[in-house]
Order: sequence, then C-alpha cells, then structure tokens
Amino acid sequence: MTRLTLAIDAMGGDFGPRVTVPAAMQALASNSQLQLLLVGDPDKISSLLAKADSAVVKRLQIIPAESVIASDAKPSQAIRNSRGSSMRIALELVKEGKAQACISAGNTGVLMGLAKLLLKPLDGIERPALMSVLPNQQRSKTVVLDLGANIECDSDMLVQFAIMGAVMAEQVLEIKVPRVALLNIGQEESKGLDSIRDAAVTLRTLPDMNYIGYVEGNDLLTGKTDVLVCDGFVGNVTLKTMEGVIRMFLSLLKPQGEGKKRAWWMKLLGRWMKTRLLQRFGQLNPDQYNGACLLGLRGIVIKSHGAANRDAFVAAIEQAEQAVRRQVPERIAARLKVVLPKSD
Repeated sequence: MTRLTLAIDAMGGDFGPRVTVPAAMQALASNSQLQLLLVGDPDKISSLLAKADSAVVKRLQIIPAESVIASDAKPSQAIRNSRGSSMRIALELVKEGKAQACISAGNTGVLMGLAKLLLKPLDGIERPALMSVLPNQQRSKTVVLDLGANIECDSDMLVQFAIMGAVMAEQVLEIKVPRVALLNIGQEESKGLDSIRDAAVTLRTLPDMNYIGYVEGNDLLTGKTDVLVCDGFVGNVTLKTMEGVIRMFLSLLKPQGEGKKRAWWMKLLGRWMKTRLLQRFGQLNPDQYNGACLLGLRGIVIKSHGAANRDAFVAAIEQAEQAVRRQVPERIAARLKVVLPKSD
C-alpha cells in the first residue's frame, strides 16, 4: 500500500481545530504518502492553515460540516440528530470508501453508536470494543480491551474481545503466540464474576488461543501478558487511574520554580535523577499511546482522548495509519471464521 487517505473529525475533542489541525499538518509532514480529509468548519480550519507549508497543504482537503456533536451529548439523541455533523461525515467518508480510517476525539458513546450504525460490526462480533496498546516495564507493549465502549459484557463478548486482541498482538506487536489473560480480582479460578469465569472456560478450549488465566490490576504494566481483556467499565477506570498516576509522576520531574537555593551538588543530583527516571519511565507518558481503536467493525475508527494535545493526536493518526497498513478488520474477520464456529 502506498497512499493512505484518512478522515479526521477536526471539530471533536476539548480543543477542536486548535489541536487537530496542527496535528494533521505534523502528520502530513512526517509521511509523504499520507492524505487527510479534515471535516469541520471551513473558516476555522482555514484560518489555522494560513502559515502552513503549501506543499503539505496540497495533501489536505477540507470537507464542510454543518454542526458539531457536543462532548456531553446524550448518545441516543445525538445519533438521531447527527446528520451534517463533523463526526458523522468523517465516518460516512469511510463507509463510502473515500477514506480508509476515521479519527475523532469526540463523544465516545456517539462515536461508538454511529460507527456501529454506519460501518456495521463484523460477523461474529456482538459489539465493538475500544482497544489500546500500552507500554509495559519490559520495554514491550500490551493490548488492552475493552476501554469503555461496553459497560456491561457477558462471557461471549469477553471471548470475542480476546480473539480480536490476540489478532492485534500478532499483527501490530508481531508476537507469534500472544499470551491472553482476563483482568480479575484474583488469580484463583473461583474468583470473579460469572461472566469472567464462563469466559475463562471457553478461552481454554479455543484453538490457537494461548490463554494463561487471570491477571490482577497490579500486573497491568509488568508485561505479564500480551493481551488483557476486561469489560468497558473496569477497563476505562483502570486506564484513567493509570494515566492520572503517570501524569502526576511525570509532573514531579518538571521544574517547580526557584524556591530555596540549593547546593550545587543537590542540583546536579536532581538533574541526574530526573534523567534516569525519564529514561526508565518516560515511555509510559499517556501522550505517546493516545488513541483507542474501535475493534470489531468493518472499517477502522480511532478514538482519541478528548483532552489530547497536538503530539497525542498525532499518535492517534499514526495508530490509524498502522491499522490500515496491517488490514486489521480483514485479519480479525478471517480469524473469527476459523475460531468461532468451532467454539460454538
């Protein structure tokens, strides 16, 4: 594949075009094969392109949108009134084959509902799941899903998530036989909700599934498993808690002002400690892994964090590029055809 065309909901998120447009320009500058369709208010988008490199701007097209879906909108009502919105138009571009993926930082519930309505789930998938690839302490990465698309999940949905997560670990992380685990409150087989225990029974019987059992929350970043499966409520709380702790930790490494004068050796020691800690834990910065892929659809949709800055939104665009090149929906569909009939 040489040329990629991605549709971006330029109005979504807490900052809208102020973040999405500069991020789009940065992504275009770093990839000469990339073309972007920015969906939103033409005047607001154009005003941010006035000083941009004309050669880069040639690979960008502005698609007008009449409205923006509010971040606090009720999904059911917003979906009914979504025609002409930047989010819906971006998804329609994927449905019509004019774009190969959609990236949005807008309302998660509305994005999930519209994506399911317009792009349709793959055969064998009950509901799509939000997936992200998180760094771990082993200098590797872990596929984690669901991160908030489905608050309540039965055992069948957890099994479907595990299959999709395993495919992502194989295709994106290039792990031949990824280890798959269920997030639970203990490692004993008798612990956890019925849905988790029932999913564990099924996963043990699936062909080509390297299921290793239960993993607790304190192993999220240890690299104990390559794929970690949970329901959307637990996954979202886990992710947000982890991101909050990491951001607080990284903020402590930033200069805090002059304050009291310190001895030269204390300043030198402080700089050394900061450098060492950033080398060891800097890869855990949430901005570097922003963007959750909505797995289980017939098209590629990436959900960016609503409060993402420019660098974080660029990471979401890069994730969309990778999903397109790896042909993620097609590979998941092929695996489902092999696995689900046998498990059923």
